[in-house]
Parts: sequence; C-alpha cells; structure tokens
Amino acid sequence: MPGVVAGTQGAGAASLGDRFGAAGADEGRISSTARPAAIPGEVAGSGIIAILALMMFLAPALGVPHEEMLQDTLKSIVVSFAVLGAALLFFWQQRGRGEALRWHALIWLPLLLMAYALGSMAWSHTYLAATEAIRWFIFSILVWLGVNVLSRDRLPVLAWGIHAGAVVAALWAALQFWIDFRFFPQGPHPASTFVNRNFFAEFAVCTLPFSALLLARARQSAYAALLAATTGLVIVAILMTGTRAALIALWLQLLVLLPLAAWLFRAQLPFGSWDARMRLVVAGVLVGTVVGLGLINTGDASIAEEGRGLNALERGFRRTGSISAADPSLGIRMVMWKATTRIIERRPLIGVGAGAWESEIPLFQAEGAQLETDYYVHNEFLQLLAEYGVVGWLFLVGLLAYLVTAAWRTLAGRSAEARSEGPTRATLLCSLLALLIVSNVGFPWRMAATGALFALCLAGLAASDARLGIAGRAASVRLPWRPRYSHAAAGITVACIALAAFITQQAAECEQKLVRATKIALTISASRDPNNPRWNPAKAEMLQLIREGIAINRHYRKITPIAADELAKWGDWKDATWIWQSVLSSRPYVVAIMTNVARGYMTMGKTTEALAYLERAKKVQPQAPAVRSLEVIVLSRTGQKARALERARQALDDRIYDFDLANASFVLGWQAGDYDLAARAMHMRMVGWPETRMAGFLQLGDMYAKAAKDPEKALTAYKQALSLAPEAERPALLQRIAPEYRPKLGYPDAGSPAPAPGHTSASKG
Repeated sequence: MPGVVAGTQGAGAASLGDRFGAAGADEGRISSTARPAAIPGEVAGSGIIAILALMMFLAPALGVPHEEMLQDTLKSIVVSFAVLGAALLFFWQQRGRGEALRWHALIWLPLLLMAYALGSMAWSHTYLAATEAIRWFIFSILVWLGVNVLSRDRLPVLAWGIHAGAVVAALWAALQFWIDFRFFPQGPHPASTFVNRNFFAEFAVCTLPFSALLLARARQSAYAALLAATTGLVIVAILMTGTRAALIALWLQLLVLLPLAAWLFRAQLPFGSWDARMRLVVAGVLVGTVVGLGLINTGDASIAEEGRGLNALERGFRRTGSISAADPSLGIRMVMWKATTRIIERRPLIGVGAGAWESEIPLFQAEGAQLETDYYVHNEFLQLLAEYGVVGWLFLVGLLAYLVTAAWRTLAGRSAEARSEGPTRATLLCSLLALLIVSNVGFPWRMAATGALFALCLAGLAASDARLGIAGRAASVRLPWRPRYSHAAAGITVACIALAAFITQQAAECEQKLVRATKIALTISASRDPNNPRWNPAKAEMLQLIREGIAINRHYRKITPIAADELAKWGDWKDATWIWQSVLSSRPYVVAIMTNVARGYMTMGKTTEALAYLERAKKVQPQAPAVRSLEVIVLSRTGQKARALERARQALDDRIYDFDLANASFVLGWQAGDYDLAARAMHMRMVGWPETRMAGFLQLGDMYAKAAKDPEKALTAYKQALSLAPEAERPALLQRIAPEYRPKLGYPDAGSPAPAPGHTSASKG
C-alpha cells in the first residue's frame, strides 16, 4: 500500500519551475506576491506540492496486476493517503504560525455536500452515505490545501505530475491497443489502469491543458520536443479508446480552446518568442507523433472485431462521426436518465440520500423494468440532484456561477497581474470544461484520479483569485489561525490516517476474499462437471471465503451475486439463496435478486418464504418479466395450474416474458392440452433465445407426436430440429425422436426408445 511521500522544500521545486520559464515575460509584470494586505499570500508549501504532484502521477500510472483488488480502490488509496499526508505536513509546517491563512467560498461547496451526506446516514443508506461523506471530505481538504499553497510558480510542478501520470497511463493503453498487453485485468482494451476505457479517456482528456501549458512554457527545443511527443501519445491514446464524450472534449480543446488561449496569452508565455525553427520542430513532432502512432494497427483481435477502426486515427474519426441521438449506448443511458428524473420530480427537496441512487433506483424505473441498468446514472449532474435534492442544486448553481465568473475575469482582465494569471486560469478552466463535458455521460467525479484533478483545478482558480485580490464572502477571505489550531488539526489528521489505514486493510481483504471465491466458482463452472466430488474442497473454500468477505463488508454487490449465480447453476440453491439475501440486505429493491431468492426457496420446498419474496418483488415491479414468470411457476407448483395457465396466457399476450416464463407456458399449455398456447410460447422462446431453437423444435415435435397426435406437425418440427443440428450431433438427436418418425426423416430406425412426453431437455445454450 502506497504511503505518504514527503516532498522536499524550496529549492528543488522552485528550480524545476524556473527551468521551463517564468509565467510573465513582460517587464511590466507585477510580482505574484504583490497583493492586497487583506488576503494572505501562499504559505511555504513546496513539499506539499511535491506530494500532490506525485499523487497525480501515481494514481493514473499505477494499476493492480491481478483481479483481487479493484483498480479504483488502489487509486483511492493513493489519493486519500497523499491528501492526508500533505495535510499533515501542512499543519506541521504551520505549528508555530499565528498569521492568517486563506479561505475561499468554493470550499463551502464540497463541505455542504459532506454535511448532507453525514446527515443522510441517519435516514438513507448508511454505508453509501458514509462513503460519499468521506469522498467530499478528502475533496474539501484538497481544495483548501491548494488554495493556500498553489502559487503561480508552483503550478508547473503540479502540471508535470499530471502530465507524467497521463503519459504513463497512455503508454499502458497504447500497449494494450497495439500488442494486446494484458498485465492489468480489465474490461475491453484499451483501458490502461482504469478497468474501463471510458474512465481512462475521461481522465486523460482533462490533463491535456496542463500538457499544453508546459509545452507553451518550454524555452529549450529538446524539452519542447519531449513534451510535444508525450502529449501526442496522450492524444493518440484518447483516440484509441473511441470514447465519444472524451472525443468531443478533445476536438473542442485542440481546435478551439487551446488555440484561443495561446493567442490571447501569447505575450505571457515563452512560446510567443520561439524562433521559426523551434516552432517547426514542435509542430512537426506533435503532428508526426499523432499521425505516426495513430496509423499503427491494433494487435488486439477483440478491438479489430468491434468494427470501429483498426488504428487510433480511424477509430477516433469513426467514433466521432457516429455520435447521434440514435446511438444504442446513449439509449441505455436515456433509460437511466429518465428514471433519475423521476427521482428528481418526486424527491425535489431532500433527494434519496447521498450515494443512494444505486439502492433506490429500482423504485423509480419504468413499469416492467426488473434490472438495475447500472451502478451510476452516467450523468454527474442528474445523480447529484437525485441524491442531494436542494443541496445538489445549491452546489451546481454555485459551481457553474463561479466558473462563468472566473472565465469572464480571465478573458476581460487587463491589468498586468491579471494578464500574468491568464495562462494559469485558462489551463484550469479548459480542464474543468473538459470535465463538465464528460460528466454528462459518465461519472468521472467518482473516480479517484479524475476527482482529485477536479479538486486541484478548483483550488488553482481560488488561489489565483486571492492573488488578484478578489475578496469577499463569495471569493477569498482571511482565515484567522493560531498555533493551537495546527496542533489540533494535526492530531485529527493522524487519526484520519489511522482510520484510512484500517479502511484500506478491510477493503483489500474483503475484495481479495470475494474475488478469489468468484474465480473459484467460475473455474468450477468452466469444468462443465461442477458436481464432481473432486470439486468439494474447492467449493468449501469458496463458501468460506464468501462468508468471511461478507462478514467484513456486505455491500460489495458487484461481486457476490456472480458466485451465487454459479451456485444456482450447480443446483446448490441453499447457498446461492443466502448469498443473494446478503445482497438484498444492502440493496433491498433489486427485483431480479428478489425473484432469484424466491426461486431458491421454491426449489427447497419453502413455499411460504418464496411467496413472501414474490410479494416483495410485486410491490416494486409487478409487471417485470421475472416477477410474472415467478408468479406462474409458484402458482403451478402450488396446485393452481388453471390460474397459472391464465397468468401465463396474459403475460404472452402482453409480450412481457423471459426465458423461464416462455418455457413454463409451454409446459403448462402441453399439460392442459392447449397446444396452440404451448406452440406460441415455444416460438416466442426460440425468437428471444435463438440458441435454443434446435431443442425447441424437438420439444414441439414430441408434443405434436405424443400429445396432440398431429403427425404432420410433428414431422415438420423434427425436420426443423435436424436441419439445425450439426452433422456430428444428428445421430444423438435421432435417438431422441420417436422411432416411427425416423424412416420418414430419411434415417433407418435405430430402435431406441423415444423420450417420454414433456421430458425433452431444453436449455438456454
């Protein structure tokens, strides 16, 4: 586990900033220390900036090389310990200081969300609200530290940390794209160390303004060429992902924002004095890197099979051109957004509680929905309003009002000091605009590295306000300070570090146990012989790991249901059921899991318990396919077959069905002699699950041959089944067909007995 890294003081950071040029090239520049006496200056904080720069390097650059810890868990550890470590160093350095520090109105915004999250622990989902409170606590500390230590001359050090982290992360992504590099377990490539390529792209595109600032400050051609090449690599990596929101932000920055900022502040940046040779070198290296690397074809077969382009340039342009309202992924997000707007309409004042969207969303989904569409809304603004209510509105209105005002001050500033601040402010505003763009279709605020970048950008703007003398309740103010405050704050910080260490250890142990158990379950299932006694020791180990993991934290619903599903496939409904119940104890409204528990109880012969869970599911989504399917099965198994048949017929008429309901309707129709209903149910099953067509036609043939006594339809169904069977499987399939039909199918009678009516095996494939 990464520890707190203490940076060096003074000279090292200052020399790095001086090496790449001072921000103000004009002689009329006013010193960054010349500010109204009412607002304190930045405190000594080179070591703190070094820690934060290292944080922004390590968080994106590091990844977990195995599946026993989630990637963002590691990044959260890096960010949390770095922020707390920087805070401890800050308070230690201030232990003898009695002068005032800085405060900025922006800091109230995350503190407001933290306070709401703490309050919602009492009436909403306690665990999720506590998680949100911790997130906003770390965010607030980071903003406050930045306000007090982020001077204009220290920003390049931080920018180098951000740029270097993005470059290493981009290198991992490029290797995944080019050679199918698999060191970091993840979803579809290229996701770098972020498990999901959208997460990586959303972070990387927000770092480009810092790369551009460093490039514009470079005075030596060698360093400028290095920055141009590495920035080109980051651009190529973003193109490789094909993430549309990130591509929109990329093109907006490359074609509009960064050129505009460069033009407006050319007099304040060294690049304005580059000679023609240096400009040609930088432009050539940047364009050459993007074009050269962008034309290298992928070595990952799965990326090639997506049909979105074989190289980064083709992929980027194709994906940009595919942006439309009819995009399937946007359609899925629209489902989540509509459900979220229902929360906002019904809970406009208090919301559902901090972090509770994922727990409460089943109650607000459209009628008939049975599955959670995702764990987050994929729109930070909607999720904030749904969870925080009026407090969320205050945060968003306050944030957007401040950013608009900050942008206006940056563009309209005419004083020498304002112009000197221009490049810094433009960099931070461009990064924040990119973040706001990707926040409309993702959840980057909740990702550790991107969330930390968000806080640092706000801190940088607030620190700039203080240097410009923008004071008042809506801006910078003096924060009275005494040495005893530093002593108390240092003690609290040490306690927070100890708590963070405990939480880290518990999270790491819990994830390790649950992931190991899930991998064992998937390995057993992959053997295709899960009930072989040789797997008994592995099953015992798996169940023990699950019990221990759930005992630590029962809220890891993304992992534990996977193991339960595998157990159910093996017929171990008892263990599968208690695992599902542990998920419901944390997320009580997930209809699919409620119906799974009910099926488990039905299989174990516990009808009363099964009916109780069926009623719970019906209260949430009475028209969900899983609920209607379960109702049919429960009625059938409790001797109410006539009612079950009627409910099945109604479900098919309403076209609200799943595999189990279609299958149960077929069996009920066959047993009741309603062969038209049975055939209709089977055809609906085969359309919805094409992999079952061969088995489906075989079942229809048996029904017509054995029960309906319709030889013509039976023969037609058997022919269809044989036509769908691979050549190697036809002999075995013939053995399952009634003997009297084999000669009519063109095969001699093998003399094997046909299966009994209603007992033909069918599966989902």
